[in-house]
Amino acid sequence: MTLPLTLELLSDISRMAIRNGATDAEVMGITASEFSVEVRLGEIEKVREANTQGIGLRVLHNGRQASCSTSEISSESIESLVTTAIEMARLTSVDEAALLPDSSEMASELPAVDQLAMTDPGIVDLSTAAKIELARTAEDAARSSDTRIVNSEGAACSTISSQTMLVSTAGFAGSYEGTTISLFTAPIARDGEQMQVGYWGDRRRNLSNLDSPVEIGKEAARRALRKLGARQVPTQSVPVVFEYGATEELLDSVFEVVSGSAIFRRASFLVGRLDEIVASTLLTVIDDGRRPGALGTRPFDSEGLPTRKTVIIDEGRLCNYLLNTYTARKLNLNSTGNAARGLTGSTSVGIGNLYLQPGTTPPAEIIRSVRNGFYVTEMIGFGFNPVTGDYSRGASGWWISEGELAYPVEEVTIAGNFSDMLRGIEVIGNDLQFRGRIAAPTIKIDRMMVSGK
Repeated sequence: MTLPLTLELLSDISRMAIRNGATDAEVMGITASEFSVEVRLGEIEKVREANTQGIGLRVLHNGRQASCSTSEISSESIESLVTTAIEMARLTSVDEAALLPDSSEMASELPAVDQLAMTDPGIVDLSTAAKIELARTAEDAARSSDTRIVNSEGAACSTISSQTMLVSTAGFAGSYEGTTISLFTAPIARDGEQMQVGYWGDRRRNLSNLDSPVEIGKEAARRALRKLGARQVPTQSVPVVFEYGATEELLDSVFEVVSGSAIFRRASFLVGRLDEIVASTLLTVIDDGRRPGALGTRPFDSEGLPTRKTVIIDEGRLCNYLLNTYTARKLNLNSTGNAARGLTGSTSVGIGNLYLQPGTTPPAEIIRSVRNGFYVTEMIGFGFNPVTGDYSRGASGWWISEGELAYPVEEVTIAGNFSDMLRGIEVIGNDLQFRGRIAAPTIKIDRMMVSGK
């Protein structure tokens, strides 16, 4: 018989684990209703709807830990879950840092549901027909915007409504709900023999905040059209301006070098550099796990600690690493409430809403400040060594000549040292937009190597 997934059930499982020999236990439960539709050239290609639920159990046994999960919620499967997790833990190596948080660290007062704005009944109530129409409208807007839009890779609309529950023998029990809606489209532009794909979309927790499908379609078309006629440029060292989407990818690399997992493993060039100037004084980087309505917002992390606003870099000074309990113990620091985990596996370090504090300069003005340089709109591939800081990525965008966007560029590589890049930030734009869990405005770096023909 399938049992209802409740906090009471998770508490029973944690007590069962203790009775069976676990030192401590942490139980997570997730339920989700998901829908997605894909259309191409106005026709429905794929529709998917699923309701899922699962339980993940992490047990600790005398300095050892293990985890396992089940999607079958019955008395028999739960008994097997507990037995298996404890048997696995007994076979692992002792790790003195593998402990649950202290009870004094746990979230004791959770914010009101409406304070975090994580759910929207309008998303839950949105009909299948309405979701299909959103995708079709976005694709149609892209296809009809210019005669050079000749094809489409399609459009997609998806929604998720979920509930996350957590119970810990360290003294925590809590839950939260969340909704998300996403809308994307990818038109194809052609000029002669050259074809380019533009990709654009939006993802929000609240339906009313989602960009209109017409706006999404037109922007996707614009991004495809602006790449037509792209060429390579000669190899040279020039100022580089990163459009906000490209800056977000740089910020993802910042997370890589401030994550506690990288720091305690000494896999970052920022090891041991707390309270040092590591970047331009213009740069302030923040992780905020409680920004209202943002995609990475939640009241508590995956260990039951309260999420919070953490200033990582403040006007160029490295103030904090992002930590969960395990990495904090390894570094003799305190957790920043950034524990992340799925139903299986130990906790990792994750982000809430990671963003770069905007400046006051409009992007157009930043471009006008460059006599000869590169405006990066997309980056391709991976080429970052977090230990040395060596950075090299494929890129495309526009060449800047005398403060104007002169012509599109593709098949080039931008390279530098990430530490020098952070210190070389000369201007930060005012165009911060929260479309995902990482957000950043346009920035200008004084000089990088652009390798082309």
